[in-house]
Amino acid sequence: MMIEEKSLNFLEEIIEEDLKSGKYTSIHTRFPPEPNGYLHIGHAKSICLNFGLADKYGGKTNLRFDDTNPVTEETEYVDSIKADLHWLGFDWEEERYASDYFSQLYDFAVRLIKKGLAYVDDSSADEIAANKGTPTEAGTESPCRNRSVEENLSLFAEMRAGKFQDGEKVLRAKIDLTSPNMHMRDPIMYRIRHAHHHRTGDEWCIYPMYDFAHGQSDSIETITHSICTLEFEVHRPLYNWYIEQLDIFPSHQYEFARLNMTYTVMSKRKLLQLVNENFVDGWDDPRMPTLSGMRRRGYRPVAIRNFCDRIGVQRRENIIDVGLLEFCVREDLNQIALRRMAVLDPIKLVVTNYPEDKIEIVAGENNPEAPGQGGFREIPFSRELWIEAEDYMEVAAKKWFRLAPGNKVRLKNAYIVECTGSKKDASGKVTEVHCTYIEGTRSGQDNSGLSVKGTIHWISVAHAIPAEVRLYDRLFQVENPSIEEGDFKEYINPDSLQILHNAWVEPSLQTALPEDHYQFIRKGYFSLDAYKSADGKLVFNRTVTLKDAWAKEAKKK
Repeated sequence: MMIEEKSLNFLEEIIEEDLKSGKYTSIHTRFPPEPNGYLHIGHAKSICLNFGLADKYGGKTNLRFDDTNPVTEETEYVDSIKADLHWLGFDWEEERYASDYFSQLYDFAVRLIKKGLAYVDDSSADEIAANKGTPTEAGTESPCRNRSVEENLSLFAEMRAGKFQDGEKVLRAKIDLTSPNMHMRDPIMYRIRHAHHHRTGDEWCIYPMYDFAHGQSDSIETITHSICTLEFEVHRPLYNWYIEQLDIFPSHQYEFARLNMTYTVMSKRKLLQLVNENFVDGWDDPRMPTLSGMRRRGYRPVAIRNFCDRIGVQRRENIIDVGLLEFCVREDLNQIALRRMAVLDPIKLVVTNYPEDKIEIVAGENNPEAPGQGGFREIPFSRELWIEAEDYMEVAAKKWFRLAPGNKVRLKNAYIVECTGSKKDASGKVTEVHCTYIEGTRSGQDNSGLSVKGTIHWISVAHAIPAEVRLYDRLFQVENPSIEEGDFKEYINPDSLQILHNAWVEPSLQTALPEDHYQFIRKGYFSLDAYKSADGKLVFNRTVTLKDAWAKEAKKK
């Protein structure tokens, strides 16, 4: 049988041509996050792309932190980024920082000043913005544009020495104030920031802008393929201009479409708002699209990598259905998650004809999707059981195959029982459901010939372990909260988290670990929350539902 080869994406085509032509003998990529927040699923696409291309073509990838803004950057973010990369399954060739190159970048700026291609400007930020013009109108020269090389060198040295206050002066490139590309209209190269840097401390008080630091850092590291998202396409002419004027290694920038996903926001600014305004429980809240949030929720890195592979690499912006990510998570967990029984909304079921002091041990398969690998676990069965309240109906509806007076169901891994009625309190609320079991119908030993349409799960009351269960769902209730009118936070899903305090789980879960993954039978996939579980208390997070309920609701509409 012929196996159809997967077609190359446009970046792979470029790389293969570069290697074939001898332009490069090997490729070198980089992943350059700014340490001003936690990585999210959008970054995962870039990570998988940069590391994946280097791996496929025998190259290498650097991790370089774009740490040129001391006001927003913290070591906490550096540490979290490295942890997320390792969790995803990637390791880097070298760990670099833009701050490693501050001296070289300063020297590059001096070189451009000496060539008459950069000048110190005293204009305010508002004046610079106004004098740049519009896309259809040329900009206006700053009064400082024609300063002499000597004066610019002296002023830039004084900026470096800390003589001026924040915003008092900037260094700008002298390019073209009539360019249709606004980024080429004398862009700012350096600004003054008297702020403590997470690595260089107070050594510097001037910091390079992204556009001046990025391409030169690529060049210093001999990056062959600098892969960015599409919003940087208009920055590429400036990227190339700096490299050409400095006559340094000609790194080249390529752009791909960033990941946009339904029911999600990816903006670091908006994610920070959610954290700071307590709409979520930190950057690693399981509803957040951050990698740390997904890890805490129970996503496995293989599912995220599979998702990134499935969505591919495009040149045009599009929006991916979050349902595809959830599908990849289900597909992965279905193969490895241990099956367990948990009752989230309990009501007592009494098997009235079962001896009060008798306990049987029945066998439950750990994972039927992995025959021969999953094995079995022992489950105690007794007279009193917890079942889901929703599994009993006093007056059976049409096509109701669960418990109701006169109905028969199978108790998972155990017996067929027949419901005989219920017990109510003074208010008329059902407090107990009663049934009788039918001998000879135990699972694996059934020779009765009886067949029932319904199967429900249960837990022995005497052996049940208390647990808190957190039902996480999509954080937003509209497909694209970023483009809706008003504040995006108005569209937060009020049901994105339901906390169930009175759940019961089977005794085998007493030894659950955060790295374990479970399918709570009929309820979804779950994992232990390492942060919330303490002192014997078990807290389980729902990773994903068994089926896409949102797709079902969308079809109804």
